[in-house]
Amino acid sequence: MAEAVANVARRVNATVEEGKDTLDLSNCQLISFPDGVFKVLRSVSENIRVITLADNEMKALSSKFFSTFSQLRELDLRGNVLTKLPNSVAEMEHLTCINLANNSFSIFPDKLTEIATLERINLEGNSLTEIPVEKLSEMPALKWLNVKSNPLDSNTQSALQSPHSFDILSTTDS
Repeated sequence: MAEAVANVARRVNATVEEGKDTLDLSNCQLISFPDGVFKVLRSVSENIRVITLADNEMKALSSKFFSTFSQLRELDLRGNVLTKLPNSVAEMEHLTCINLANNSFSIFPDKLTEIATLERINLEGNSLTEIPVEKLSEMPALKWLNVKSNPLDSNTQSALQSPHSFDILSTTDS
């Protein structure tokens, strides 16, 4: 555990000291986003554009995460055990890409459809049965949606078959 904490500290400090716009905390055995990291990154949080929290054991992200990193363009949360996102995710007015693959979502995170800048959503390998195809169709920037390896119901599968303004990867692709 101490090694994991030291690893997080090293990566956070490198981000601050080198003025990076990327924070990579993948494979750090995190079960939540560490509170101490908010304090350390306070001076540079506005500069951070990409955060990777992939392959951890995170069950949730707080609203504070989204209000702190309001300038995020890309968020990689693949390989965690997330089941939902806080409503504050909708306030991410610069987010273009979110990777939620291989998590535990059984309900589509509806608030994503309120992010006007979102271009790419990856929800591969979750437990989704339904997807709000109509709401997704109304998203102005959406270009790509991956819902492979989800147990989608037949209504959702047929809705995904009709032409859309964005590319869809799903298990029904032939």
